[in-house]
Amino acid sequence: MCYPDSLPSRLSGIVAAMITPLYDLDTVRRQIPILGTHIPMNNCSQAPQSDVTRAAADEYLASWAADGMDWDTWIERTEQARSEFAAFIGAEPADVAVATSLSQAVSSVASALFWGGRRNRIVASGAEFPTVGHVWLAQERYGAVVDWVPVRDGAVELDDYQARIDDQTLVVSACRGYYQTGFKQDIPAIAELAHAKGALLFVDAYQTMGSEHFDAPSSGADFVASGNLKFLMGIPGIAFLWVRPEVSGRLEPSITGWFGRANPYAFEADRLDWAEGARRFDLGTPPIMEAYVARAGMAWLRELGLDAIEAWNAELGRRCVEGAVERGLTVLGPHDPARRAPTTAIACDDSHAVEAELHAQRIIGSARGPAIRLAPHFYNTIDDVDRALDATAHAIRGE
Repeated sequence: MCYPDSLPSRLSGIVAAMITPLYDLDTVRRQIPILGTHIPMNNCSQAPQSDVTRAAADEYLASWAADGMDWDTWIERTEQARSEFAAFIGAEPADVAVATSLSQAVSSVASALFWGGRRNRIVASGAEFPTVGHVWLAQERYGAVVDWVPVRDGAVELDDYQARIDDQTLVVSACRGYYQTGFKQDIPAIAELAHAKGALLFVDAYQTMGSEHFDAPSSGADFVASGNLKFLMGIPGIAFLWVRPEVSGRLEPSITGWFGRANPYAFEADRLDWAEGARRFDLGTPPIMEAYVARAGMAWLRELGLDAIEAWNAELGRRCVEGAVERGLTVLGPHDPARRAPTTAIACDDSHAVEAELHAQRIIGSARGPAIRLAPHFYNTIDDVDRALDATAHAIRGE
């Protein structure tokens, strides 16, 4: 699916336009209504609604309207969402917790760790999304010490991790994808550095999950968390946390709830027992409607094929970078397709003004600090990318 690197950049775009994914792109596009009027390029912020996710939400609303309460079915759908995420990352459902947000997931992990001993250091990449960094910083009141691995030219280098991880490090926090530039970190390599010093590895995979094939157990990570509203084609209000089974059994989170118990339906307020595996990281009543939608979106992606989606996303991301350079735009972070997610960050003085101008032209981008981000997904075409880049160039230059 890749075209030769030796082709001139403009010609490479023409050749790329002739390439199609391994699934039926036209059929996929017919299932996303907004494609009839807009070009969504904002999966780093919010996925578009699809027929399959709308039908799932309608199924829950119909059940609620007709039955008032169908608890058994609602919980079954939640369990199906848990299982779908597990299948997505090559894991077992028992090793996945259902959360309400990534903030809650990382908070639950932090609450299960002891910061009063000799191992009290958190080594966190400067590429972490603010919510993750905030949770780690909040642990300093309990004795934790946070050390930041710097971002250099939109990327984080392994040597900088190695210089900071020591035998006093309890946890290393390394996002898979940098929300600002789309840079992807080498999780197995970071895991090797962390484990060599006896530290755990927490991975926020929110900015990449659904855009690539990611196998959590073989990645070396001890915790992998992701929300559902970006490349997983879902909505806010639900997230998932995978915990390595060798780790989960020795952790007891203080941020907990009745679904984290061995038997939630025992209703024993005066007894704190723990569910097996990652289920001990569940909290209260699960996000039921969100679980309906999450299950449907993930099942659709798995049906299309994660390898095929990853390959097409690589083509779209590659065209984003090459097309931006062709138009004289400044791309932040590495240009190497192997080191980046589909998200392309283009430098601009006022990213919110550029986002508004794009939206006026029915192109949906995502402003973030010094850049406008274009994040296509499996349903986009090469023409979508080029049209978005043309509009972005005009908006940045004020033409």
